[in-house]
Amino acid sequence: MRREHGLQPNDVRINNEAIRIMSIAGATPLIALDAVALDTETTGLDPAKSRLIEIGTVALRDGKIDEAAAYRRLIRSPGPVPASATAIHGIDDKTLADAPPFADVSAEIETHLKDVLVIGHSIGFDLALLANEFRRAGRSFVEPRTLCTRMLAEVAERNLPGYSLEEVAAWLGIAPQARHSALGDAVTAARIFVALVPRLRARGIRTLAEAEHAISRLTHVLDEHYRAGWVAPVTPGKEEPALPPRDLYPYRTRAAAVMREPVMVAGTIEISEALDRMMRQKISSLLILSDENPSARTPEAIGILTERDVLRAVAAEGANALRRPVAALASRPLHVVAADALAFRAIARMRRLQVRHLGVVDEDRSVCGVVSARDLLRLRADQAIWLGEEIDEARDAASLARAWAKVPQVVAALRHEGVSGREVAALISGELCALTARASKLVEQEMMAAGKGPPPCAYAVAVLGSAGRGESLLALDQDNALIYATDGEAADRWFACFGTRLADLLNETGVPYCSGGVMASNPRWRGSFAAWQARVNTWIGTSDPSALLSVDIFFDLRGVHGDIRLANALRHEAFERARGEVGFAKLLGESVGTVKPATGLFGNIKTEGGRVDLKKAALFGIVAVARVLAIRHHVMERTTPARLDGILALQRGDARDLEALRDAQGFLLELLADQQIDDIFNGLPPSNTVVVKRLSAGQQDRLRLALGAVGNLAELTRDLLF
Repeated sequence: MRREHGLQPNDVRINNEAIRIMSIAGATPLIALDAVALDTETTGLDPAKSRLIEIGTVALRDGKIDEAAAYRRLIRSPGPVPASATAIHGIDDKTLADAPPFADVSAEIETHLKDVLVIGHSIGFDLALLANEFRRAGRSFVEPRTLCTRMLAEVAERNLPGYSLEEVAAWLGIAPQARHSALGDAVTAARIFVALVPRLRARGIRTLAEAEHAISRLTHVLDEHYRAGWVAPVTPGKEEPALPPRDLYPYRTRAAAVMREPVMVAGTIEISEALDRMMRQKISSLLILSDENPSARTPEAIGILTERDVLRAVAAEGANALRRPVAALASRPLHVVAADALAFRAIARMRRLQVRHLGVVDEDRSVCGVVSARDLLRLRADQAIWLGEEIDEARDAASLARAWAKVPQVVAALRHEGVSGREVAALISGELCALTARASKLVEQEMMAAGKGPPPCAYAVAVLGSAGRGESLLALDQDNALIYATDGEAADRWFACFGTRLADLLNETGVPYCSGGVMASNPRWRGSFAAWQARVNTWIGTSDPSALLSVDIFFDLRGVHGDIRLANALRHEAFERARGEVGFAKLLGESVGTVKPATGLFGNIKTEGGRVDLKKAALFGIVAVARVLAIRHHVMERTTPARLDGILALQRGDARDLEALRDAQGFLLELLADQQIDDIFNGLPPSNTVVVKRLSAGQQDRLRLALGAVGNLAELTRDLLF
């Protein structure tokens, strides 16, 4: 029996490369977990008296089962195996005759369970059994971090008739393999876990910590386990933020602030002339223009020649190399970073690509600068690689999710070092834009592989709302749109499929669907450039404020993938179309509603369940007012502070009122960032609420001032609209 896996008694098959030792973060999405699924076979049902006679594990990598990384070990019991037990699993004394005792393999078993997440069905029994075996062997047992598939099944569906391995597997349509063999049941538990992940996600449970928190609330099951002598299957690891970076400058500074003006030359000049120019201008690189299209400024059209390229050529060819045209040595295409990207991304990209120079591109992907390793030498961003490049190189939903899960830890470290709420919001927004761009690229690849062909025309994926403004925190969802160049049924079909898959992939990764439907999967938020122009005209010509719900965030639009010039052109055209349209601005202001006061008559902060919703109470109103005023007065800035500053520059309104709004927004972002980090680390979904009692007296006083600053938003808006 039990030959389905090709394992003979006492066979040991270990793929050390597949079982990665890690300290897993609670923010890791379930879809991206590294773990081992475990099961045991025993001489009885009482973990205090029974003995372990078989153990089996199988690895999960990035949330996928790797059956090649399987481990099975038979273990000789010190006493006879009861016939009642043999009748269940088929293991008898003869089967165990050549098996080692537990003490001889305890170190081997410990290796498989050390520093990994362990998944199993009713795993509390297995843990109790192992703890007793280690104690008898004179060894300490370090209880691993665990997830119980039996309890996860109850979290996902409360109305099953039972939660045995067979019942849960049948509910999920899984055929158990080699039932009552340790390895077979471990594989079945792993398959159950994989099948539960989308069902848990549908219930808002996406991460390891959230799953642990949900399990901890099944107190009736935990009580049963306690009475049976089982180990409680909720052992979350100690959550700690990432180590703070040694230098915070790269996380606060944009690439545009450290770039140099590019020096561009024709590809026909000789290397000797190029070298002379680099020496005279004290630069270490030249950008080489395209011979076919010298006016092109895209990264694909431009090459780069560095002083190291020249030195290598001279070393190989001698003085003859100096007479060669620079185009012969130029590297193409030019590797680039966005001008508004934080500098840590430039450092990380250089490390991954093993280059010392990057081009810098503006919003239209036109090369506008160069940044070198020399420019970045003082910017020590040792942990930069944690974020940007992992996202940009992700190959599927699991690796995207794994990279995205690191954001809360990095944000926690930066907040610990005093980085402001606005600065961490800019970082989160930048990575969300990168995540959306990478997901878009992966969807393109999927559609090509599925035979749907390449994009039928140029297109741009854009983010809206807080991501477009650079003000996202960790309680976010999708706000995106799709603009493509040409009309036609073929294009509409292709992009409808693209938009739907993009929304699904982002949801799998950890960015939930937008409850308001502001996603490229919704026909209202995708279309040809001409269709978008028609929509903008309809919005501006309407007299119904209810028809403008969610329209306001369109004006935060930022292109992140594809031909970004389409997104920029659409945004500029929308602002131009809205110029002078006082009625539209007024209706847009009315459509966002009013701010719900969060302070009482005597200044007390109103709470629900001990929390106050800062988005409803203040942030929503501040952002909406700044946006409406920007549209009304043609202030093209995206961030809320820049919009308020733009209004001030036009000498409109009382500077004290606008500055109070700007300061309030910054403080509220900090309170929310800190609360969201705390909630994530405790297995709670991040939200826009904060626990008032966790704030110091000084913070509560500042919160009252911030909430008070939005008390006259309606009057302020009316005054500044006209």
